[in-house]
Amino acid sequence: MSTKNAATGIDTVRIFDTTLRDGEQAARINLNVAEKLQIAKQLAAMGVDIIEAGFSAASPGDFECVRSIAREVTGSTITALARTKESDIKAAADSLKDAARSRIHVFIATSPIHMEYKLKMTKEQVMDAVKTSVPLARSLAGEVEFSAEDTSRSDISFLIEIFKAAIAAGATTINIPDTVGYAVPEEFGAFVGNIIKGVGAGPEVIYSVHCHNDLGLAVANSLSAVKNGARQVEGAINGLGERGGNAALEEVVMAIKTRQDFYRCGVTLDTTKLVTTSRLVSRLTGVPVNPNKPIVGANAFAHESGIHQHGVLANRETYEIMRAEDVGAEAAVMVLGKHSGRHAFQDRLTQLGYTLEKDDLNNAFAAFKKLCDEKKEVSDGDIEALVVEIISTAPERRYTLGSYEIECGTAIIGGPTARVVLKTADDKEHCDAAVGNGPIDAAYIAMQRITNLNLILENFQIGATSHSSDSVGEAQVTVRHPGTGLAASGRGISTDTVRAAIMAYVSAVNNLYMVAAAKEVKINGN
Repeated sequence: MSTKNAATGIDTVRIFDTTLRDGEQAARINLNVAEKLQIAKQLAAMGVDIIEAGFSAASPGDFECVRSIAREVTGSTITALARTKESDIKAAADSLKDAARSRIHVFIATSPIHMEYKLKMTKEQVMDAVKTSVPLARSLAGEVEFSAEDTSRSDISFLIEIFKAAIAAGATTINIPDTVGYAVPEEFGAFVGNIIKGVGAGPEVIYSVHCHNDLGLAVANSLSAVKNGARQVEGAINGLGERGGNAALEEVVMAIKTRQDFYRCGVTLDTTKLVTTSRLVSRLTGVPVNPNKPIVGANAFAHESGIHQHGVLANRETYEIMRAEDVGAEAAVMVLGKHSGRHAFQDRLTQLGYTLEKDDLNNAFAAFKKLCDEKKEVSDGDIEALVVEIISTAPERRYTLGSYEIECGTAIIGGPTARVVLKTADDKEHCDAAVGNGPIDAAYIAMQRITNLNLILENFQIGATSHSSDSVGEAQVTVRHPGTGLAASGRGISTDTVRAAIMAYVSAVNNLYMVAAAKEVKINGN
């Protein structure tokens, strides 16, 4: 499996995106099937080589997400994660059976601390698991990738033997993960180089790295590995992932592209879609991008200092080492309003990274037209908020907002009061009223009574999608069930910020029931 680019004569670094698997494992992120499909389609459109769609054996929901992506997303290799357990591997294979190009990603821990305390297995038992699982995976999928979890804290001589066994059993990609973000660049690069040399496999084997960001070194460690022979990098859009996150793929990609003179490698990714993809992932996960984040942050190509401005006006290269256009930071300006047609609306959605089926497109366009009657100018942020609201609405909703009434002001005796009506799936209406510290607090107390769920509100954010006074308000909340510890997020949009906040809470409750169902946990009746 040669990595050499015939046109340029230099090696290509494959991009392995794990936003939908490791990225979604980040705390408080819950994506449904429709949301994951949107992200997967955008990743494929951007030219990501391998998309890790999920951990099929983790839950029925994860299985369905992987299966849907395998069926509907083309152009990229679709992979699913699996432990060395036979049941995991068969679940991964079943979920991937409709993929044009499939890969099973098999892993087992190899560090002394993981083998002793987590696996409770000896080196010999771990070796036997590899020799049994990899051939099974190879018989069920087009490709097999093998990962030795917690590699950076593993014995290199044992790793070399494990990797040799995995290759002999049919693995063509060997992944070297810095699972806990322990490595430092100089050390990790040499470590990867020594493994490649020690294993001594031919060009048919690709060496990969998967670095976590616990010490803020994930991107640097990944690039050091590339310099020492790795030809696949794993990471997530915006650096999402457990704890401190994964290597941010947009940073890895642009570092290789910008400093090709140093790394002597290239990527095939369409980097002009990086900003669009980043914004899509941010909106669907509810995790904002820091304004000064490299490559995709709002300030990545902004200049405020007078000295900088003067230099950039004279020659952009004085302060810009890459062009904003190369990452998609400058989009064509098209003002959309009530006179805009469906074609212009759909074209803007495509520019923003969304691909909607006919029914969702019709609903989004109808919502757009309605919004145009409520405000003078509709911004990109308004449009994205509308679309997210539509594709994030799970069909198995337990509650929907019927109506609400708010009474508040300095003359109200007893404090702000809210009366809320929620409808259940059987179309029955349930009503309650409450007094709170403010109108939103009162509404949330009323809804807790209706749902009989005394949930802990862990996060509440509300903001505008544009700078105008008639902007759409977008609310995001995270709730936690005190009895089970389960958490879920929800979002709501409206030009009425109180309504947006109420809808966000209803969405979070619905998502909490989905999470509980996937884990087979009952949450009713605190």
